[in-house]
Amino acid sequence: MARMPSAERRRQLTEAAIRVMARDGVGSATTRSICAEAGVSLSVFHYCFDSKQALLESVIVAITEHGNTVARQAIRPRATLRETIRAGFQAYWDHVAANPGEHMLTYELTQYALRRPGFEHLARRQYELYSDTYTELIEQLRLLMPFELRVPVHVLARYLAAMTDGLTLNHLVLGDAAVSAAILDMITDHVAGLTDPAADTAERDGGRGGDQPHAQEYAGPPLSV
Repeated sequence: MARMPSAERRRQLTEAAIRVMARDGVGSATTRSICAEAGVSLSVFHYCFDSKQALLESVIVAITEHGNTVARQAIRPRATLRETIRAGFQAYWDHVAANPGEHMLTYELTQYALRRPGFEHLARRQYELYSDTYTELIEQLRLLMPFELRVPVHVLARYLAAMTDGLTLNHLVLGDAAVSAAILDMITDHVAGLTDPAADTAERDGGRGGDQPHAQEYAGPPLSV
């Protein structure tokens, strides 16, 4: 067996675990089956992971990063902010369509963690990662196409995580691609409607003596999560 840095070996085993769990389910994925999928010995597995919790957390982080990577790559300036936002959603959705088993696994991981004493923190970690991912993508978008938000970033991030999480499960159950696309259009319209171009906002605030509250300190409705 070729020698490999431990970090790379962990990634190899994590990706093998994702394939095994997506195919057989979390409960049926054994250390032996994961090692067979990765083509390594059991001793290598135990060198890389000291517990099942450590493996599951690595799987959760890796799956989240899969979707994050395609969305991050898709966020580049288009003709309008709305088109740019929609392109990011579409990249994520293309990943859902191409990897339904992997996305189905995310829900199984949540339930598996919530049902086992001592594993609950993994489910929380999973959903915190979803919100953190959207926070990162929002900030990336603000650097590319400056705008101000009418709601706090962390609230919008959690809203988007909740919407895409629910829509993904709905699609996995009902499988209506046309309706899912229409819902993504609705979410895009909503998000675009919560923004103001940075230049316009600065000019408007300057005209009033700059005493208007910053967008991230906005206390008004319009979202509940």
